[in-house]
Amino acid sequence: MPDIIGLIGNPNSGKSTLFNALTGLNQKVGNFPGVTVDRKSSTLDLQGTQARIIDFPGAYSLYPNAQDERIVANTLANPTDESFPDLIVYVANIHQLEKHFLLLSQLIDLKIPLILTLNLADEEAPESAIDSTALSDWLGIPVLKISARMQQNLDQLKSIIARVLKNPEEGLSHQSFLQQDNRTALLPAELQNDLARKTTYQSNLLLHHHDWILGINTAQKQTIAKHLAQSTIDKLGLQVQETLGRFDQFAPKLKSFRKAKQKNQDTFSDKADSVLTHFIAGPIIFALLMLFVFQSIFTWAGIPMEMIENIFSTLKGWSSYALGQGWLLSLVNDGLLSGLEGVLIFIPQIAILFFLIGILEESGYMSRAIYLFDGLMARFGMNGRSIVALVSSGACAIPAIMSTRTISNQKERLITILVSPFISCSARIPVYAILIALVIPATTIGIFNLQGLVFMGLYLLGVLAALISAWIFKKILKSNERSFLLLELPPYRMPSWRNVLTTTLQKVWAFIWEAGRIIMVISVILWVMANFSYGDQMAIAETKAITEAKQLNLTPDDTENLIASNRLEHSFAGIAGKTIEPLIRPLGMDWKMGIALITSFAAREVFVGTMGTIYSLGESDELSLREHMAKETNPRTGLPSYTLATGLSLLIFYVFAMQCMSTLAVVKRETDSWFWPILQFIFMGAVAYLGSFLVYQILS
Repeated sequence: MPDIIGLIGNPNSGKSTLFNALTGLNQKVGNFPGVTVDRKSSTLDLQGTQARIIDFPGAYSLYPNAQDERIVANTLANPTDESFPDLIVYVANIHQLEKHFLLLSQLIDLKIPLILTLNLADEEAPESAIDSTALSDWLGIPVLKISARMQQNLDQLKSIIARVLKNPEEGLSHQSFLQQDNRTALLPAELQNDLARKTTYQSNLLLHHHDWILGINTAQKQTIAKHLAQSTIDKLGLQVQETLGRFDQFAPKLKSFRKAKQKNQDTFSDKADSVLTHFIAGPIIFALLMLFVFQSIFTWAGIPMEMIENIFSTLKGWSSYALGQGWLLSLVNDGLLSGLEGVLIFIPQIAILFFLIGILEESGYMSRAIYLFDGLMARFGMNGRSIVALVSSGACAIPAIMSTRTISNQKERLITILVSPFISCSARIPVYAILIALVIPATTIGIFNLQGLVFMGLYLLGVLAALISAWIFKKILKSNERSFLLLELPPYRMPSWRNVLTTTLQKVWAFIWEAGRIIMVISVILWVMANFSYGDQMAIAETKAITEAKQLNLTPDDTENLIASNRLEHSFAGIAGKTIEPLIRPLGMDWKMGIALITSFAAREVFVGTMGTIYSLGESDELSLREHMAKETNPRTGLPSYTLATGLSLLIFYVFAMQCMSTLAVVKRETDSWFWPILQFIFMGAVAYLGSFLVYQILS
């Protein structure tokens, strides 16, 4: 079994950049046992031998405040864990060594072989450089200056790793920062025997974190809890005492290893922050940057999305030639290929979004934006990092939900995931465009176009719904996890393009593999619903359409459209539309609109294509579709089906409803549960129904 190397460090230390530099794209992404936190791992070639390297979540200490930080404590306190490292490569920011030394001192006391890397050495000023040789002599472990971004000294790091794996004693520090601590000595004898197999500090951690840590069994947890309830042990007091004691030991010593005291003067980052984090200028600059990101997603993604559509059009043409007419062709074209297209069509938007956000993160700006909006987002139960997801949802909720992985507080992350789809995405635009043109007159109010004002109002309505829903979830969802933003503002720097590209590719592949499988299954289910029915209903519908076409002397294309319309009406989807008609009638909708609601669950923009099929038109003939929809009458009332009340009712429904299986698939993947996407679907559906009901009843 290969040796395991654990890559550990504080957030923003450059740990993930180092991992990407060492492994490139040769990475596997899975979950740590028992949790949904990603575990990136890879094999590392070390002078002919193979080792496994794991990129652990960033942590500030072994007393974690967030779910992902717990992974580090859980693993390191339990030598039987499958991710327990044979060697730790600790990544510290060379400019903020004192802040990064708390976790390092705790790792030293765990008696696991260590290598200390001082990252960002390329930015170190000669007059205030760290004496790494003296630091190494004091700790008794290898210390190496590196630059993960510039890939400096990485070959030397690999050589040291190979050497320490062969001789672990070289990585065991002769220092000890653990003060006299009698926590385990106060335990019953049987528990002391169980914990004695571990180091003293591992035992202390197991005792301190007994309620959630995986290194002890349920019976031991109950015994410890009972003992602590009867003892005078003050866990919080001991944690504070330990932390202050460690700083008292290493802080004065670290100052002696720096050649000269760093001058306390404003840096470029300080000067930039005076503008970028200003309470007035900051939000304006952020809005302009997000506008650029938003417009880039629309503009740059257009051509590759058209290319993907053209590729699938070609594939469908080939399959039509190879398979001929029949159900197999329909399954391949309308089920499998359309489902696959529904997955891949989002790739340009996802890639562009994460590429641009990656640049903002690598440059150091995104940390400022998070800091800037944390107070506002906290009022609605979210986090400063939520602003990225909410803005990104304007393009597509899928990459926006994936971006919530940076939110460490699980309640705040969950709320952000649940409300992000309320923000109107690009897929709603075709629906908005055709319905607004249908029921809103093209008049002007001053210099403003009324249709444009309604369009903007729908977007603002989605934002308002997201914020109100977030506030509701904040009150309903309970969590013992403390809510605060612990954030280090890194200096501004040029992005590492390798790191940005690697991260973008990883997230794109995660969407394709995790969400794509679910989307494909649902696509096939929807195809079955639209193409099959009870008994010979479909054959009867087709025969009726052919007879009607002959009587009307329709062209071959119009005949095919009429057949498709009749088949859809008598399919399981059509039956479902008619079944739900009593439910949606109070919203001003009929069974034809019901079919569109069902089929557009595949993707919101399918509404237009479905209505085109129902009215026996080509999907792209939007002008004719609007004319047919305008002429459509309600057989019960004799009035137009698409009145102002009905049109606005439909618009409100599409603003609020979860009409996107791709988004639900991603929510399931990100929460690792079907409970939350089902709850989200029901909640958004209820809001959509209530909103549509009120609008229709008031206006009609």
